[in-house]
Amino acid sequence: PTRGIYYGVFHAVSAFNNAGFDVIGNFKNLTPFVEDPLINCVIMGLIIFGGLGFSVIQDIITKKNFKHLCLHSKIVIVTTLLLLTCGFVAFYAIESSNPYTLGGLSTKGKILAAAFQSVTPRTAGFNTINLADLKMPSKYLTILLMYIGASPGSTGGGIKTSTFAVIIMMIYTILASKEDVEISGRRIPYDNIFKAAVIGVIALLLIFTSSFILTMTENTDFMSILFETTSAFGTVGLSLGLTPNLTDIGKVVIILTMFAGRVGPLTLAMALGGRTNKAMIRFPEERVLVG
Repeated sequence: PTRGIYYGVFHAVSAFNNAGFDVIGNFKNLTPFVEDPLINCVIMGLIIFGGLGFSVIQDIITKKNFKHLCLHSKIVIVTTLLLLTCGFVAFYAIESSNPYTLGGLSTKGKILAAAFQSVTPRTAGFNTINLADLKMPSKYLTILLMYIGASPGSTGGGIKTSTFAVIIMMIYTILASKEDVEISGRRIPYDNIFKAAVIGVIALLLIFTSSFILTMTENTDFMSILFETTSAFGTVGLSLGLTPNLTDIGKVVIILTMFAGRVGPLTLAMALGGRTNKAMIRFPEERVLVG
């Protein structure tokens, strides 16, 4: 009983804090419990709540009504639900016929495994199936989910759900030829939009640079490298098996990528760039051709 309580507390804390550490051993993680509804649902619930952000959790507890929540909370909740739903449907559709992942499970097991796989890339790091056996589209989808990550002020990494939502709405605004980025009857300030775009671009550049270096130091396929670097940036902890075989240079690159991902792309850029200086002179405006 004492060991069971210790295991329960350890994995509960690890799940809520999106750490992904387990004490099961033998590199099994949570694979022995792939069809256990209690463990899957509890772990998924802790991961999701830990990734919402403490301000959102407080907002939910205080106001108790979705209509009364602040815009940030609404964006985080809606984006999180959309990502979880789309991820679940996609993983279930892609992996149901894969005998090495979902194909050999019961219907209940397939549903639990697909749901868990849509939750865990949110920087959690747990897995109930062998990720190396995933089909290529599922690996790409996992990379995207790891890139987006959790939400601001949470225990997770990534560019954050609200950042992703603002970027998507910015793209929609441009395509729709609108003047302002509007969400739920509110106009998003331009500095918010610029920061979201900068975070997304810096994150991509960081992942690209780390992947480029690893292609020179590691003797493996590009998918494993891209998966590894994105997982490091999002502080996820998932891997296709490359981690134990990294060279010394590769380990340093991954460590630096994890540090940059945890600190945050924008925070790191501002720290390196120094203070923002307001211009005393504004030059005449002139458009340039883009696209």
